Amino acid sequence: SAELCLLPALAALLPPLPGPGGPRPAELGLGALPTDLRAAVRALVGDLDSLFSALGLREESFAVGALSRVVAAELASYAPARNRRRTATNKASVIFVDRTLDLAGAVGHHGDNLAEKILSVLPKLPGHKIDVMVNMVELTALKTTDETCNIIAPGCLAQPNDPAAKALWESFMNLKQKEAVMEARRHLVEAASRENLPIKMSMGEVTPEQLSSYIQLFRNNLRALENHCGLLQLVLATVQTLKHPQTSKWDNFLAFERLLLQTIGESEMPSVLNQLLPMIKSYSERTKDDYACEDFLVLLIYIYSVVGEIKCGKELDTAEEEVKKALVKAICDEPEPSPLLQKIT
Repeated sequence: SAELCLLPALAALLPPLPGPGGPRPAELGLGALPTDLRAAVRALVGDLDSLFSALGLREESFAVGALSRVVAAELASYAPARNRRRTATNKASVIFVDRTLDLAGAVGHHGDNLAEKILSVLPKLPGHKIDVMVNMVELTALKTTDETCNIIAPGCLAQPNDPAAKALWESFMNLKQKEAVMEARRHLVEAASRENLPIKMSMGEVTPEQLSSYIQLFRNNLRALENHCGLLQLVLATVQTLKHPQTSKWDNFLAFERLLLQTIGESEMPSVLNQLLPMIKSYSERTKDDYACEDFLVLLIYIYSVVGEIKCGKELDTAEEEVKKALVKAICDEPEPSPLLQKIT
């Protein structure tokens, strides 16, 4: 979007976590990093220099975190970047922040943002780190209930050639969810009116079913489908996200995170972990509303990220051991472990 540019080629670039025997943050220089990470940092510096060249920027760099300091230092001493800074006409401040300093932000569920939910719940487009697969079967005459139907190529979110879709995506990123869904309806109604489709405008709350019924109007009209294909893909992504079971869990996550913040304020870490323990259930005991193994990993990252200094002791060791045991049992009982669990195990 106009305000956000992602660099998916570097999605796996993470600062090394401090561990026994590893370099302390203060000593961290490019030479102290593992070979793969050194190569990734150099690639990032080269990519940023290309980006700044295209924008004609002369940057002043600031860094928050150990790896960010390495990246900023490399960019400052990179020969092509030095030449560019001599001739560039536009000034910019660039702030590098280590991703591991805000894990709570990355795993939390505080955002009331439709784009974030679409990117979180829909399956990734093969070969892409960011874009998602939008099931397009609804626009065809195929009678299939198979979620993974792959006869029809999936849609996606990137619609650079459709001005209406680009405007709608900006709404998804910048507005609250309720307003963004209303924008989706407005764009659909305008598109249908332009194609003289028999649309009945209704007021009140927008439901996924209502959006689906509007989409159906385009189904047998090839010209209308072609004219508004980008827009229809984004609205289908909205419908599929709103109906997704993970979206209804979003509010449960948010409620639990708020409860955790209260509990952490009032008590020690062991009691927080003991609260979590009875909720860790094996596959055979879980209902659709219960948390799965990945959900607990996300919650644990959240807890340990927001808690600050943790007092070590026997009570904490016991509580952590119980949570570990329950998680290991739950992971081992999974009939079909997800790719993430397979990677972890």
